[in-house]
Amino acid sequence: MPTLHVCPLSRLRDTIAAHRAGHLVTLATLGSAVERPAAIRPEHHLRVGFSDIVAPLEGHLPPGEAHVRAVLDFVAAWPRERPLVIHCYAGISRSTAAAYAAVCALRPDRDEADVARELRQRAPSATPNRLFVEIADRLLGREGRMSAAIAGIGRGAEAFEGTPFQLDLE
Repeated sequence: MPTLHVCPLSRLRDTIAAHRAGHLVTLATLGSAVERPAAIRPEHHLRVGFSDIVAPLEGHLPPGEAHVRAVLDFVAAWPRERPLVIHCYAGISRSTAAAYAAVCALRPDRDEADVARELRQRAPSATPNRLFVEIADRLLGREGRMSAAIAGIGRGAEAFEGTPFQLDLE
């Protein structure tokens, strides 16, 4: 069964090793140096650089359509033979937004609210980046349902970083 794993940067190597992941999405602030783990081939690693913000802020880059489209295209091309890991610095906002969007993209038959509730159950601290979700919602033609579902689960529990978790695609 193909699985998608989410983790903070501090748990990246352990998560890849524990699940024998073959593909990786790194969501980091533009210019951040994140070394690709040796277990991941260069062509199986997507790096997307933007800040974890939802409105313009001096010196920061919010997520945009090109960022979301890059993640959705990479996930669509993922062969699902081995797990995929999505991570950001804390594993709370950018990575959870991307994982939510990925499940909605790969499973268009799944109800957005059900996916959001599963995300909350598996990741109590998840606070998906609202702007990333809004853009994915539009690109996937979900007519506001993704954004409404994320608003429905509310802000996650306070945490310095998230605990690694898994979302099933079957």
